[in-house]
Amino acid sequence: MPWTLATPGHSELVLKKSRFLGCVEAVEDRAAAQRRVAQLRSLHPGAAHVCWALLAGGQSAAVDDGEPGGTAGRPMLDVLRHQDLEGVLATVVRYFGGVKLGAGGLVRAYTDTVAQALLQTQKIPVQRLVRYRCEVPYALEGMLRRELDAAGAALLAVQHGSTVMLDWRLPENAAATLLQRLEERAQGRLAWLPETE
Repeated sequence: MPWTLATPGHSELVLKKSRFLGCVEAVEDRAAAQRRVAQLRSLHPGAAHVCWALLAGGQSAAVDDGEPGGTAGRPMLDVLRHQDLEGVLATVVRYFGGVKLGAGGLVRAYTDTVAQALLQTQKIPVQRLVRYRCEVPYALEGMLRRELDAAGAALLAVQHGSTVMLDWRLPENAAATLLQRLEERAQGRLAWLPETE
């Protein structure tokens, strides 16, 4: 089962005068990861490298940011994979101390920095979300909104026309119970629509 992080974790490693500042945190996608990396670059203008690894399905990445190829991003990504994480960004800001560490030393430094940051976090199971779209008469809008709220569903959009169309999503494991309850309460006056992106 894949896991994500409930809270960010931070670490610091000093090795041969180089300082490695690690952070692991949950992110939604590659765009959010790139925004976070850009933020770290602006917060640490004197840093030699801001290396990062993202494990997010088809949007995964491993970036060495000027370190020798395969000595930073890939080892960081391997740590995330070993922990069975999903939707997680690992970043390491390196301040160069003037002493070269060699390829093996770099791999160990980046791996250890991420591993130490992960020890500071709480892991939670990834919940798959499902999305639905339905149409109801105005008289049922209040009931539908209350049921969605009680089930922990997120209301994404509402359109008012001759009827009310609602787009919403919730954790997959709660969907069957809610759908059955909505069908019973609506008494045939709820229409399911194809999902739109």
